[in-house]
Amino acid sequence: MNSSAHRLVVLDGYTLNPGDLSWDRLLGLGHCSIYERTAPESIVEEASEAELVLTNKAVLSREVIESLPRLRYIGVMATGYNVVDLEAAREREITVTNVPIYGTASVAQMVFAHIFHFTQQVGHHSRAVHEGRWSTAIDWCFWDYPLAELAGMQMGIVGYGRIGRATAKLADAFGMKVLVSTRSNAEMPDYAEAVDLDTLFSKSDIVSLHCPLTNETAGLVSVAKLKQMKPTALLINTSRGPLIDEAALANALRHREIAGAGLDVLSVEPPPADHPLLGVENCVITPHIAWATRSARSRLLDAVVDNVAAFLAGDPRNVVN
Repeated sequence: MNSSAHRLVVLDGYTLNPGDLSWDRLLGLGHCSIYERTAPESIVEEASEAELVLTNKAVLSREVIESLPRLRYIGVMATGYNVVDLEAAREREITVTNVPIYGTASVAQMVFAHIFHFTQQVGHHSRAVHEGRWSTAIDWCFWDYPLAELAGMQMGIVGYGRIGRATAKLADAFGMKVLVSTRSNAEMPDYAEAVDLDTLFSKSDIVSLHCPLTNETAGLVSVAKLKQMKPTALLINTSRGPLIDEAALANALRHREIAGAGLDVLSVEPPPADHPLLGVENCVITPHIAWATRSARSRLLDAVVDNVAAFLAGDPRNVVN
């Protein structure tokens, strides 16, 4: 099959590859147009001749899919594939793929980046030093916040997939006691204990969310669940924003019902200026970057190209529909 005949379009390649990776392998698979970003109203125009379309967050709705007569393949450059109307693709016999594994270590690492923010306050104390406070201190050291040791703390992990397991291993390495709530029958390592969700929220010093977003898990962290948490506890979310009732969390944080929250995801991204968690003092928010280390993005891009090559070879992989 002559690869030059295949027309590929990347709708929003910038976040995956802002310039520090190479598209060369993909370019070798056919006539390839790569757009850094594509506005929703421009998707049909940009992909009008495409047989293969790659998307990260650009939405391929039923209307869009039905407007692309040559389309045979949609490659999602991420794990989550809710940006594609799978039923519309299935009706057209369009193959849809994703990349299920690429960022496990990076996301687990971000969990602890948020935890360390609260336990060590490195950024705050560094700023204080640069502002001259150490130079004028009457003692040989100072700290503004209680400094906490992780060893001996209870780490609650909600969801025990790849990232949940990787996070549990890191928690164990720091000497933490690991509690896990999972719907699977996964065998627990000797350092982890399977518990029900109520027990996890009430006993954990840190709760970290690693479950998928479903109808059942949407709003999982509710007013009731927040009230079960210790006033000294932290909530970490590197999974999906809608797992949390964000208005309830904002209220709990402002009233010091829990000690803090570290979030890499929100229910709306980017968030509106009036998002209830913006400006809340004990809430640390990063802009959905747990996945974005260069190592993880390099693995993601390699897997995206492998998916395309497998489809063109007649042996598609990582098919989600």
